[in-house]
Amino acid sequence: MTKKIPLHVKILLGMILGLSWGIAAVNLGSAWVGFSKDYIHPFGTIFMNLLKLIAIPMILTSLVTGIASLNDIGKLGRIGGKTIGIFIGTTVIAITIGLVLVNIVQPGKQISEETRDMLMQGNQEQMMAKTLAAESVKNRPALQPLVDLFPSNVINAAGDNGNMLQIVIFAVFLGIAITLIPNEKAEPLVKLMDSANEVVMKVVDLIMIIAPLGVFALLSAVIVDLAKDDPSQILGLLSALGVYSLTVLAALFLHLSLTYLGLVRFVARMNIWDFLKKMRPVQLLAFSTSSSNATLPVNMENCEDELGVDEEITGFVLPLGATINMDGTSCYQAIAAVFIAQVFNMDLTLLEQLTIIFTALLSSVGSAGVPGAGVVMLVIVLNSVNVPVEGIALILGVDRILDMCRTAVNVTGDAAVCCSVARMEGKLKSDIV
Repeated sequence: MTKKIPLHVKILLGMILGLSWGIAAVNLGSAWVGFSKDYIHPFGTIFMNLLKLIAIPMILTSLVTGIASLNDIGKLGRIGGKTIGIFIGTTVIAITIGLVLVNIVQPGKQISEETRDMLMQGNQEQMMAKTLAAESVKNRPALQPLVDLFPSNVINAAGDNGNMLQIVIFAVFLGIAITLIPNEKAEPLVKLMDSANEVVMKVVDLIMIIAPLGVFALLSAVIVDLAKDDPSQILGLLSALGVYSLTVLAALFLHLSLTYLGLVRFVARMNIWDFLKKMRPVQLLAFSTSSSNATLPVNMENCEDELGVDEEITGFVLPLGATINMDGTSCYQAIAAVFIAQVFNMDLTLLEQLTIIFTALLSSVGSAGVPGAGVVMLVIVLNSVNVPVEGIALILGVDRILDMCRTAVNVTGDAAVCCSVARMEGKLKSDIV
């Protein structure tokens, strides 16, 4: 019997081919770049659309089913308290790691004035767009983020720019209401949701059949976009911003190793290597898509089928994590803010760096799980310590690459917290420990 090729191997192969094709297309000329954009990149868009399509039905069915199965409002509050508490704690740790590392390495001191001017000049248009987007967020009333949690129309909340947290809130209310009515009235709806959840999981399996093709198209698009003007641009940007990029990657690695794997080993009481092995398909997909929301359906299925987490835990923790657990993003924001300050020869005080921790924590909670959202939130962080927002132009060239890495860290953290909460609640299968 032919041995089935593991999903992570298929995705990795798609990544390698995508990167190779992107580099080849750029070097072969504009005709091949145009061919890539017209006939290859659309398959990446289709794959992303399918993942986003199934994310909201999965959140709704799994969360309602999970809450309804608890039959205890107090238990829901206990799980929610543990989940949010761990998410906030890990975010503070991530920001602190980033600040400590950037102050030790001081990557901003490695950028010459000429390089700074060159980088800022080349990214002015993108910088202005990000700044305008951030201004609309910054100028909201103080309690607007709280108001935005509660949808006035669940159909709109699930629309093209779906608000995941609003869907979670609606599903929680629906699940609670089901537990409060008599069992004979609730049972038909619970059975319907349970059946719908099984169908949704099968749809995810069908979507993942084209995962290698989708990843191939997405990665080739990234390379073409980075080097659309000059094939040497990728290496040039990485060279100019090499120390900064390595600082961000080192901080992400430390946070993953110390914080998340620490949770896996000492709270979830799982074998670290087994956890990482089972997370490979999710991490590779997150790296390729740069979107926590798009990776959510696969992460939920992986946590249930491979890591052995009960669906009532995955249905609550992972959708919440995809919305508020942006540790990789908040770590990056802290490093980027201090890096830009260093480039402009600004020495941030301890109080200003504490302000960065507080602001990055709040902004990461409100950051959308989509590519590039972290840069928009960075404007708010920079404004909080009076660092010139124009400095964002310095890092835009390598942001896409770093975004891919921090998204992979984010989804790993979601799964680590999910396993930890499941262990504390006795909802983690013992055969994978």
